Amino acid sequence: MTGTDPVSDAPDVAALSYEQARDELVQVVSRLETGGEPLEASLALWERGEALAARCQEWLDGARERLAAAQSASAQNGAAESATSPEDAE
Repeated sequence: MTGTDPVSDAPDVAALSYEQARDELVQVVSRLETGGEPLEASLALWERGEALAARCQEWLDGARERLAAAQSASAQNGAAESATSPEDAE
């Protein structure tokens, strides 16, 4: 994000990893908080920030779903193992 247009050379948000999107979002927020940008550039930064925040949320939602699926599978495996444990056969 260099030059006069704050988002013209920025990569596509959809192609960013969580860490890349988060780091760029921190930079965008810092630039907006510092001020000094012309109105049009500030609006472009704000829009970029919104897109980056949404991308981060997509990554977090996906991670949450994967974690829930892993926990569910683990619980099902644990229930299946306890149902067939040797202690039950005694």
